[in-house]
Amino acid sequence: MRFTILLLAFCLIFSVNAQEEPVAEKENVKMPELVMVFTKTEGYRHKSIEKGVQTLRELGRKNGFVALQTESGEDFTRQNLNNYKLVVFLNTTMDVLNDAQQSAFESYIKGGGAFLGVHAAADTEYDWAWYGRLVGGYFDSHPHDPNVRQATVEVMNKAHPSTAHLPDSWSRTDEWYNYKNLSSDTMVLLNLDESSYEGGTNGSNHPIAWYHEFDGGRAFYTGSGHTEDSYDEPMFRQHLLGAIEWCLKRK
Repeated sequence: MRFTILLLAFCLIFSVNAQEEPVAEKENVKMPELVMVFTKTEGYRHKSIEKGVQTLRELGRKNGFVALQTESGEDFTRQNLNNYKLVVFLNTTMDVLNDAQQSAFESYIKGGGAFLGVHAAADTEYDWAWYGRLVGGYFDSHPHDPNVRQATVEVMNKAHPSTAHLPDSWSRTDEWYNYKNLSSDTMVLLNLDESSYEGGTNGSNHPIAWYHEFDGGRAFYTGSGHTEDSYDEPMFRQHLLGAIEWCLKRK
């Protein structure tokens, strides 16, 4: 009996010691940051949403963050949002949050949270003026027949991590939005050259990606990301990663 007790005690001590070392090691391991990827739609639903989510997950695995997708506005509570360093509106459309959820998101940004809007994030919440200022503008129209076409994007600023890798002129194929209610408080990173395609209505001042500090937090918007092929483009993927890293205050 005594031998059995001693054996059990030895096993217990061995088990405790075996567990202590990994705990000590974990103290030196930085936990990945959580990024919410919000994909709820009440209007047009982009076929590229699933590909976009997959891309963000892949970028996260390689760069120390975890992208968690949700389609539910019920996840927009003050308590839940505090778990996330960044909220991405990935091709959301129309009215996706109710009044209480909007209030929770405003509090999140005012508390130092971050927002990244991709493409149709500008086609969202037209009756929520604060959101329009957060994004920096609203969708107005886009070319038709075809709506996807090649255009030249002028790189206005290479000091930002989302554009540092790009050439001065970036030729790519996507659906190009025209905008209304553009904010004068944003820093424009990319501008569309309307002479390179048909269907532009903003003129020489046609921003297609921008960022700003807003209401206590950070906000970044890119108008690209309509097509599934976009998320296979190395330069666009790096553009997204740079935007995320700026939102996470890494760069």
